[in-house]
Amino acid sequence: MGLARRLYRGEIDVDFVGKWRLWYSLSGFLLLVSLAGLLFNGLNLGVEFKGGTVFSFKAASQVTVEQIRESVLDEGVHQVIVQSAGEGWRVTTESLSESQLTQVQSEIAKDFDTPVGEVSVQSIGPSWGGEVSNKAWIGLAVFMLAIILYLSMAFEPKMALAAIVALVHDLVITAGIYAWSGFEVTPATLLGFLTILGYSLYDAVVVFDMIKEVTAKLGHTSKMTYSMAANNALNHTLIRSLNTSLVAILPVAAILFIGTTLLGAGTLKDLSLALFVGMIVGTYSSLCVATPLLVTLKEREPKYQAIARRLASTGGGKKGSKSTAVAKG
Repeated sequence: MGLARRLYRGEIDVDFVGKWRLWYSLSGFLLLVSLAGLLFNGLNLGVEFKGGTVFSFKAASQVTVEQIRESVLDEGVHQVIVQSAGEGWRVTTESLSESQLTQVQSEIAKDFDTPVGEVSVQSIGPSWGGEVSNKAWIGLAVFMLAIILYLSMAFEPKMALAAIVALVHDLVITAGIYAWSGFEVTPATLLGFLTILGYSLYDAVVVFDMIKEVTAKLGHTSKMTYSMAANNALNHTLIRSLNTSLVAILPVAAILFIGTTLLGAGTLKDLSLALFVGMIVGTYSSLCVATPLLVTLKEREPKYQAIARRLASTGGGKKGSKSTAVAKG
């Protein structure tokens, strides 16, 4: 509690920029694990993307996932995914012919004491799924372009580059979590992905705005290097970032761990997992990826290299010596 109180009062100065090797190594490891999951496991695309048939019904008596799966498999279906959907069940299969569809519908009704008319059937073609995927990619590209233009005008191109790298970092790691966990990727998941991009951008903009304000005062007589000033700005926004993240993550965690477990809310699960992972990774990247990368880019500029050399020669830049090494390395 003492550490939390000191952190809240701003009495602790965390050297985020100086520990750039630690953050880069951690991010590199997470990215490698995520890419391995995407390469070897791939994403479990929902029926909305790859096409298929969805059966929805309410069983008159208590049944298990295995009982439903076996009932559908006995009808010659090869791919069966069974999910609890509130008080009912949702069964997803590959695309079926009209005769297979009717047969499976009748078998479900017979095995689980449900009228045939109450077993709803929805067939989705792969062409519709491809259209959804294309629109999602277009939406992502437009979003990224808008971010680059906004940050380049509001701040500068190097800040835009650092923010984009952090956003890609967040997307890849979140997608890797989906690949390793096997969670189904649905249109709700894509909405979650777009939401975490906006959230991560908000956090980065708050940090960069403070960095811009602090570093604008740096000149030939400054007593701080760019890395020291950036780290100082980051510490001033630390509590705000952590508080914002905590307030946002708690309700999402409630949806993910309580709502989906007790209520069986499938769509909420698809959305909340993306939000939960993305918010945590987004907070980390805005503090430990975007800012150190920005310092790496900025300290290569002659103006800030001159300040660093002058302070190093007078012993005034010792605190930023580790982070100044970013520019040299």
